[in-house]
Amino acid sequence: MDQRNLIIAAAVSMLILLGWEMYFAPQLMPPPPVATEQGATPAAPPSVDTDGPSAPLAAPTAQGQPVAAPPPAEAAPEAGRVKIATKLVEGSISLAGARIDDIHLVRFRETTDPKSPAITLLTPASSPKPYYAEFGWIASDASLRLPSAGTVWTAQDPDAVLSESTPVTLTWDNGEGLEFRRTIRTDKEYLFRVDQTVINKTERAVTLYPYALVARTDTPELAGFFILHEGPIGVFNQTTLMEPDYEELRDEGKQTVTESTGGWIGITDKYWLAAVAFDQTKKVAATFTHSTPGGRDRYQTDLRGEALALAPGEEKAVTGYVFAGAKELELLDRISLDPGLTQFDLAIDFGWFYFLTKPFFYALRWLHGILGNFGLAIIAFSTFLRLLMFPIANKQFKSMNHLKRLQPEMKKLQERYGNDRVKMNEELMALYKREKANPLSGCLPILLQIPIFFALYKVLFVTIEMRHAPFYGWIKDLSAPDPTGFLTFFSLVPWNVPDFLAIINIGIWPIIMGVTMFLQQKLAPQPADPVQAKVMMFLPVIFTFMMGTFPAGLVIYWAWSNLLGILQQWILLRSEPATVPAKK
Repeated sequence: MDQRNLIIAAAVSMLILLGWEMYFAPQLMPPPPVATEQGATPAAPPSVDTDGPSAPLAAPTAQGQPVAAPPPAEAAPEAGRVKIATKLVEGSISLAGARIDDIHLVRFRETTDPKSPAITLLTPASSPKPYYAEFGWIASDASLRLPSAGTVWTAQDPDAVLSESTPVTLTWDNGEGLEFRRTIRTDKEYLFRVDQTVINKTERAVTLYPYALVARTDTPELAGFFILHEGPIGVFNQTTLMEPDYEELRDEGKQTVTESTGGWIGITDKYWLAAVAFDQTKKVAATFTHSTPGGRDRYQTDLRGEALALAPGEEKAVTGYVFAGAKELELLDRISLDPGLTQFDLAIDFGWFYFLTKPFFYALRWLHGILGNFGLAIIAFSTFLRLLMFPIANKQFKSMNHLKRLQPEMKKLQERYGNDRVKMNEELMALYKREKANPLSGCLPILLQIPIFFALYKVLFVTIEMRHAPFYGWIKDLSAPDPTGFLTFFSLVPWNVPDFLAIINIGIWPIIMGVTMFLQQKLAPQPADPVQAKVMMFLPVIFTFMMGTFPAGLVIYWAWSNLLGILQQWILLRSEPATVPAKK
C-alpha cells in the first residue's frame, strides 16, 4: 500500500471532520412545543437546591395555566439512611427525600492500582459536589401537602439493606388523607426500579403528576475532546437523541421536549451514566435546565409524567427507573430490551461510524474472550482486517506501480505542455486511456481504512471495557497514552516532565510505530518529485509525535498494521517489480 497516500488522506479527513463538527454540523435541537388537549404546554421543571430540598415542578391547571411552584421547604435535619449492598454497588439512600444519592461502583477503581478508591458516582446534597437522582409528586392544587426533598420517609424495616433479593419500602403520610409508598428494587448490576404508590383516603378526587430528575452541581472535569459527548443526554419518541453539552446549556438556560412517549434522560460522563425513566408506554415532558444558585453551576435533567387521577378511596402506582453505573455496552443493550428503555446504548458516544464502531467492539470483545487480553485482540483484529483487504491492496499496489512506470512519460508531457495546462491535461488523460491506467483506482483501500481507523479509535476511546485494560510490560491501560517517555529515559528517571515538554516526551510504542511507518514508506513507490519525496520522509517523525498522545491500544494497532503492511508490500514487490519499463 502507498503509505504516503494513506497518511495524506487520513490527515485531510481529520481536518474535514474537525471543521465540519466545529462549524457546519447540524445541531440537535428540541422539537417545537406541542400543546396538550387543554391547549397548555408542559410546565417548568423542578428547581433543585443543594442546600435543601428541591422545589416541586409546577403542574398545569384545568385551564391550562401552570400554578407557580411553592418555595422549597426548610432543609430537613440529617435523617437516617438505607444501606445498598450488591456485588457491584455500595452506598445508601437518604430517608430525607428518599433520594438515591450515594453510589460507589466497587468493580471500578480511580487508577490502575487495585487498592485505589472505588469510583464514586452519586453524592448527597450535603457533599461538596452534589449529584443525585430524585423522584416525587407535584399537583395543580397548591394546597395539597406532598412529599418534598426535605420529607423524612419511614422505612418499613429499619434494618433493611437494599440488595438484589431484598427490596426496600419507604412510607410517608401527609396527615391530610394522602399516603405515599415508595418501593425500591435493584438488579444485580446498576438498575433501580422505583414503584411509587399513592392512596387517596380523602373525600375528594386528587390529580397528581409524577416526576423524576437527575441533578448535578458544578461542571465536572471533562476529557474535552470533540469526538466525545459529556453532559446532559436523553432519547425521546424512540429516535430523537438530544445531547446539549454543558456550555450550550449554560448559554441557553433551558431546553424542553414538550411531549414524548417513553424515553429516558440523564447526565453522562465518559464512562459513567446517571439516568431516569418511567414506564415506556407513558407520555412524559422532558427538560434540560441550568441555573446558578449561590454562583455555582447547577445542571438538571427531568421528566414529568402523565396526570394520575385518584378518586376518593382509590390507590394507584407509577413505575420509574434509575440507572447509576458503568456504560457497559452489553448491559445497556439488555436494558434496551428489558425493561425496554429505548436505545439505551446511545449513552455510549459511538459517533458517526456507529455502524462500524459497535460491531468492532463486539469483535474485539469476542477475541478478548478467546485470547484473554484486549491488546492481543487488537493485534488479531488488525491481522484479520489486513487479510480481508489484501485483494484490494494488491490491486491498488499494481495500479500505483503502473503509474510509477508511466512517470517518465508524464514528465515529458509536463515539459512539453508546461505553459498549456488544458493541453497537458488532455494529453495526460489520453496517456492514461492508452495505457489503461486509472489514477483513482488506488484510492479505495485508503478510503476504506479511514473509517476503520476512526471507528477503532472510538472503540478505544469511549468504551469502558478498554479502561484500565492491560497489555504486556509497561502498558497497564490500553485506553491511555504510553506512560514511558524518552525525556525520563523511558521511566528509568523519576522526573515530572513540564507540560510544555509533554508533546515531545514520546513513549516506546509511538517510536516503534514511527520506525515501522518509515520502513513501510521506504518500500512503497517513491514520488518522482525529489522535494515531495523529502517532505514525505518527515511524515513518520511527525506522526510519531502526534500518536504519542493517542491511546496505547491505537498505537499498537497502527504499529502492528505497519508490520503487516511491510510484509504485504514485500510479497507484492516480488510478484510485481517496480522496474518494468513503460509501454511504448
